[in-house]
Order: sequence, then C-alpha cells, then structure tokens
Amino acid sequence: MSFYRNVVWFARGMKDYTKGGYESASKHFNPADLDLNVDCSEKSYMITGGNSGIGKCIALDIAKRGGTVHLVCRNKKSAQEAQTEIKKASGNNNVHVHSLDLSDSKGVVEFSRKFVESGTQLNVLVNNAGCMINNREVDANGNEKNFATNTLGTHLLTTTLIPVLSKSSQPRVIIVSSGGMLVQKLNVDDWQLEKEKKFDGTMAYAQNKRQQVVMTEQYAKKYPNIHFSVMHPGWADTPAVRSSMPEFYEKMKDRLRTAEQGADTASWLAISDAALKQSSGLFFEDRRSVSTHLPLAWTHSTKEEEAKFMAKLEALADEFMKN
Repeated sequence: MSFYRNVVWFARGMKDYTKGGYESASKHFNPADLDLNVDCSEKSYMITGGNSGIGKCIALDIAKRGGTVHLVCRNKKSAQEAQTEIKKASGNNNVHVHSLDLSDSKGVVEFSRKFVESGTQLNVLVNNAGCMINNREVDANGNEKNFATNTLGTHLLTTTLIPVLSKSSQPRVIIVSSGGMLVQKLNVDDWQLEKEKKFDGTMAYAQNKRQQVVMTEQYAKKYPNIHFSVMHPGWADTPAVRSSMPEFYEKMKDRLRTAEQGADTASWLAISDAALKQSSGLFFEDRRSVSTHLPLAWTHSTKEEEAKFMAKLEALADEFMKN
C-alpha cells in the first residue's frame, strides 16, 4: 500500500505541486485578497523560521502591509540579516527577532511564557519552522529530533500562546505542513518510529506532517474562537529542500516553485479576509481546501486513534509545562 501511495502522490505532485501547478492554480486566485492595500498595520504576526525560504517570504508579505512581525528563529545571526532585509524592502521597522530552537521543548515553554507575560499583542501565529533530519537523532529528553521540532515544538508553541492569541481580534494559527503527509497514516503506537528497522528521515517527516494535520483539526474543535488552518506549500526551491533533499532537488530543480509561490497560500491564510470565511481546521493547497487523503490509500484514522494521539501529545507536553 505504501508503494501505491508513493506512486499516486508523486503523480499528483508532478501535476499540482510544481511551478506549473502553481501557475495553473493562480489563474483562479482573487488578486484583491493579497493586494498591497490590504492593511495589517494594527496587527502582530509571529513567524517561526522566518529567516529564510517560505517563512521569510511570509514575513515580508506582512511587513509590506504594515504588520508588526516577530521572527522566531534558531539562528540569531541569519534572523538579524533577514530582519535588516525585510525592513529595507518593506520600509517597516516593526520587525523583531527572537532566538528559539523549537526542538528545545523547555526553551519553547519558557519563551512563550515570557512573551505572554510581556503583554505583547499577537493576532496571528505562523508555525513555519521545521526540519528533516535523515539520520535518527534523539534529544536529551529522549525524543526523536524531527518529532521534537515538527510536532512537539509546534504543539508547545501553539498551545502556550493560546492565552495571548485569545485576547486579539480574529486570531489565526497557520501550520505550514507538507503534501508528503498524504503517504502516511497516523501512527499512534509508534509515533516517533522507534520500531522501524531502518530509520527513514523522509518518512519521519511525513509522519510529523500527518500529525500536524490531525493537531490542526483537533485545535479547531478545542479552541473555536481561533481560526486554525494547515497548508502545503507545494514543491518549492528553498534552502531546506536543497539541504535535506539534495537528490530530489537535483532532479526537480527546473520544476520547483519559487519560495514566494510556496509562501503564497500561507500568506493568504495569515492576511486575507477571504481565508476567515473558510471553516477552521482545514488543509489548504493553492488557496483552496483539499482532502487530507489520497483516493483508496487507507490513511484515515479513527476518532479513537486521533484522541489517543492527542492525549499522548498533551501528556508529553505537560511534562515540560509543569517545570
């Protein structure tokens, strides 16, 4: 079944996830949704991984419209360089840098607590940062690094910022996921792939992205006053793709979307009024909601499995939130 999923997914990707797929889809976009006249000046946006690639493009889109931008990045030096570039390109000086490694669970909780206690406004959170580590690495807490960053880090940041998001008008949370999750069924019993004979970083990443989709759906139910969405940027030419998937990049580099094209839907979800007309908890590609499963792929999970996954995730998160 996994072979079937991979074949169907790649065929779909060649049609929809490439530069050509974006160009075809964009013919149906409403240009007014992301017109530069859309005003973000009274709002505050936090973008993880905003120092390069898709995150940087989202940050620039917001800054150009006058929004206050908080770049949350692991590499402080590159974040400061991005800050300078965004300020110069947008003419907006309300661009701030925060140093944070999302794989550091205790650090995420500490950062969020300080941010909430500071009284700083936050209208929109864009969970863009992620990683794909191809060799199995375990952190000091016993968590696999991809999981610690993509799943646990995203969950901790999102849930600990709920108090400040809830205070704002029309708050939103966007998670930048991946269409790669379509080849994975939620794995509740081996969610960090410890039982695999041979660790596959690509499949670990895809499992994390499936987890993010389930998380988004569950958040939407638990926090009805916040608009949640999760999206696939398509196959885009970013530093992360070049470093984590060099073979894929070499084969596909002439077909890849630009980082700006990859960021388009995330920016649309973060900025446009049209996005708020969509139901909370949906999965998006190219400004439209799409199915989270391939046809006949047997990737659907039961309500019981999803509840078990969230209970395990919340129990793990509680260990760091108590300290």
